[in-house]
Amino acid sequence: MKHFIKIVLACMFIPALGFGQKRAITSVDMWEMKRIGSMVLSPDGEWLAYEVKQYNIEKNSQNTDIYLVSNMGGNERQLTTYAGYDGSPCFSSDGSILAFISDRSGSRQIHVLPMDGGESQQITALDVDVEQFNWSPDGQYFAYTTQELVPEMNQDTTDVMQYKNENVRVIDDLFFRHWNSWRNSKRSYLNIMPATGGASWHISSGEHDIPPISLGSDHDFNFSPDGKEIAFVRKTDSLEALSTNNDIYTASSKGGSIRRITPNLGNDNQPVYSPDGKFIAYRAMQRPGFEADQYDLMLYNREKRTSTNLTASFDLDIDEIRWAPSSDFIYFTAGNQGRIVIFRVQLKNRKIKGLVHQGSNTRLSIAPDESRLYFVRSHTHMPHEIFSSNDEGDRTFQITYTNRTRMSRLEMNPAEEFWFPSSDSKLVHGFLVKPPAFDPARTYPAILLIHGGPQGAWEDEFHYRWNAQLFASRGIVVVMINPRGSKGYGQEFCNAVSKNWGGVPYRDLMSGLDFVLKKYRFIDGNRISAAGASYGGYMVNWIAGHTDRFTCLVSHAGLSNPYSFYGTTEELWFPEWEFDGTPYENTRYYERWSPLRSAKDFKTPMLVVHGEQDFRVPIEQGLQMFTALQRMHVPSRFLYFGDEGHFVNKPQNAQIWWQTVLDWIDQWNK
Repeated sequence: MKHFIKIVLACMFIPALGFGQKRAITSVDMWEMKRIGSMVLSPDGEWLAYEVKQYNIEKNSQNTDIYLVSNMGGNERQLTTYAGYDGSPCFSSDGSILAFISDRSGSRQIHVLPMDGGESQQITALDVDVEQFNWSPDGQYFAYTTQELVPEMNQDTTDVMQYKNENVRVIDDLFFRHWNSWRNSKRSYLNIMPATGGASWHISSGEHDIPPISLGSDHDFNFSPDGKEIAFVRKTDSLEALSTNNDIYTASSKGGSIRRITPNLGNDNQPVYSPDGKFIAYRAMQRPGFEADQYDLMLYNREKRTSTNLTASFDLDIDEIRWAPSSDFIYFTAGNQGRIVIFRVQLKNRKIKGLVHQGSNTRLSIAPDESRLYFVRSHTHMPHEIFSSNDEGDRTFQITYTNRTRMSRLEMNPAEEFWFPSSDSKLVHGFLVKPPAFDPARTYPAILLIHGGPQGAWEDEFHYRWNAQLFASRGIVVVMINPRGSKGYGQEFCNAVSKNWGGVPYRDLMSGLDFVLKKYRFIDGNRISAAGASYGGYMVNWIAGHTDRFTCLVSHAGLSNPYSFYGTTEELWFPEWEFDGTPYENTRYYERWSPLRSAKDFKTPMLVVHGEQDFRVPIEQGLQMFTALQRMHVPSRFLYFGDEGHFVNKPQNAQIWWQTVLDWIDQWNK
């Protein structure tokens, strides 16, 4: 393995020839880039504290530190230098102290750092990790979450469990594992403690996770402005694997009884108090069981105990919610036609206005005087950096230049967008990325990238897993189409994929490819490959049995057999919505949209990739696909990762992934 890694790294450092002073990006470049994470604005609006993550490929490790920069830009100052994790920065209400999570003591605990100088101080000393935390606006409390064993869940276990043998488990109900890990009788607890340290107390028992382990937001617990109350999210339905019904609750910060404020049967999350304390804004889905229903922005009146939908006529998903300090406006982000846009809604008249439209904009903060917005932006050809604009989204400027030196050496073309009529005349959107040193007089091979979800979308962002520029670096034109089912084009457009996995989305993709070949004459129609992961991997598997127009295929974590998928995945609400029930009661869509039913028609060479720890689309899906390809004598290869889940997250594994995938495409596109 070590020998192979050295070979891969050596190959990745070979510069592309003929590009002048600049060269094409490599996977080493991408994994050596610094990555901006969470960001927080100081209470006076003068400073921005933010995470910067770096990877070490040779050591197969990562490091996160906290940086500080002025709101006008300039020198970026590194606040922490520990060779581990220092992240999740949070200012005290007066801005004099920065709290953060660090694992420098051996586990992740809350630390505080004086902003006027001095050493950091550890506040918590728990036997378990602190996962998330929040500081009350009055400065009195820290709220934090932990994963802890629930004693009552182990009362009737057998003797073998008492030996704590990790290779043996006694399981009595569903949701015993999630995403890429076993739950092991643990629950997520919400705890509160004095900000100066000392004993903490639980908010509610460990009967239900707070926050839920699925279908939440980036922060599902927040204090009221006076610090006396806390709002949080949890799911109380007994059949967790079948339910999307997260609800919002409130409780006194000192503990005691809790109260549910959302009777909605769909998914409610991300409660945020207004600065004047009158309201709680939150997100809500209306349809139970459908994890991709549209998120609306809801406003809960704390005095009247009633909720109002502020975006009932707004046909996009609400993502991040941020209150204006005056409590007169709510700012939010939403995916819109391949970009993440910043919007604002006025409470008095519910008028919604789009403010920042270019690129993908996240981690929003608003200046105390509401004169400026701060956010993290990326484009297909630009990694994430901090930007600012005025309150109307104008006069935008870049604050950080985290990867300035490396970016100056790389040639990456921006994404170009196109629209086309599908087979039923419905307009569909897509992006195209040209390779470095593009010559319009030449012809190039192309690759069709297919996004996951299925209710996801390709956006004008720098994607760290499926990076368009890395595919383009091999002299390939990258085509990314957002077919029916994609987010950012209205809920009706999104709904069209459910119970129709291999239907209209497949036709959209094929129509889009026909359009691209007609419009862009520099693409060689005889050298086109296709690749995707998750639902994108499913679509690649479906393509294998329904067309031979591609030279080769790459299916990562792709679903191949809906029958067995239902019995092995963890979030059962997903297949029951997408395929209309269980396969025992309604076989129609499980049969109709199964790629393996068309295995006799497999002809196109395929690379299948899967991780052993993928519990969302378990590895048996990839093994079944590879078995069928081999039995049909189709040129095929299986790339197996024993220590990865649905994604490939380790730097060295990622180098192997990119080398194997790109070499496979090159092999068949010669």
